[in-house]
Amino acid sequence: MSEKELELSCEEEFEDVVDGEETLFREVCIVADRGQSPIRIDKFLIDHLANTSRNKIQQAADAGFISVNGKVVKSNYKVKPCDEILITYDTPAYDNTIVPENIPLDVVYEDNDLMVVNKPAGLVVHPGCGNTHGTLINAIAWHLKDNPAFDANDPQVGLVHRIDKNTSGLLVVAKTAMAKSHLGKQFFDKTTKRTYNALVWGALKENSGTVVGNITRNPRNRLQMTVSPDETVGKYAVTHYRVLEKLSYVSLVECNLETGRTHQIRVHMKHIGHILFNDDVYGGDEILKGTHFNKYSQFVRNCFKLCPRQALHAKTLGFVHPTTGEAMFFDSELPSDFVALLDAWRNYSMASAAYQVD
Repeated sequence: MSEKELELSCEEEFEDVVDGEETLFREVCIVADRGQSPIRIDKFLIDHLANTSRNKIQQAADAGFISVNGKVVKSNYKVKPCDEILITYDTPAYDNTIVPENIPLDVVYEDNDLMVVNKPAGLVVHPGCGNTHGTLINAIAWHLKDNPAFDANDPQVGLVHRIDKNTSGLLVVAKTAMAKSHLGKQFFDKTTKRTYNALVWGALKENSGTVVGNITRNPRNRLQMTVSPDETVGKYAVTHYRVLEKLSYVSLVECNLETGRTHQIRVHMKHIGHILFNDDVYGGDEILKGTHFNKYSQFVRNCFKLCPRQALHAKTLGFVHPTTGEAMFFDSELPSDFVALLDAWRNYSMASAAYQVD
């Protein structure tokens, strides 16, 4: 299974009660690789799903619970490249007990009430289906394993907010229930200060602006969120942005979150026509701006390799300390892959400007 499939293969879980017995169902969405060779869908799913059997998959197909690209298929359907497969089936619940794991942790600040960490790109924040270990929470549990007051399995403590797996940057962790309640209220009341740096495709017409739009799941693609055209659908979301640097066919922007919704910056920037660079979920891993010259295409492909994820970093974080009342503010450096990406575009932009002058 590819990293993209692994990250997105467990979309939702829900319980149903039949004759007094609880059954856990998984609704799984998997996207076949571009190079996928034709194979029966039941055989394909056996290789991509845990805790199931070919018999269960065939039963799901017979019941109409397997669809490909929005159409119900039978178990003999041949999977094709880029097929979007959705299956619903019953499965035992995975063990979600958080176990301490000795994973490197970049602690920016720590006291008796909280800690601020700088998460690297590629690290999942919280255990879940498909990611039951090796997460940021497992690393935090190890870091605080000698603290008798902290229980990583207690929902009243721990992470106060989250960022995507392939987004890097700052997060705050509450060590006590009081701290989590206090910090959680600040996020709810929108009094925290959070800015992100993002590299997006294209040159924005305005140097600053605000995007307002309810965010909901994309009905045409379950892997994506989208801005709803209906103001009564989805969750209210507001993103303020300003352009920091224009670099030929891309722009470095600072985004200030007024709300915190799933994929908010990624969705809002796409909504205004500026998809994040190398965002493979929203189409930013294609050459969206620029020339058709082979040299330029090769340059962009090299940039994709320099920063092999969406170019998004949670750079600053500000809040009021839950005990002291002190205003806390943290600023993190851009990670090395983001810096290398920016340097490449700066060099390209300068070379292009010099060529035009000559």
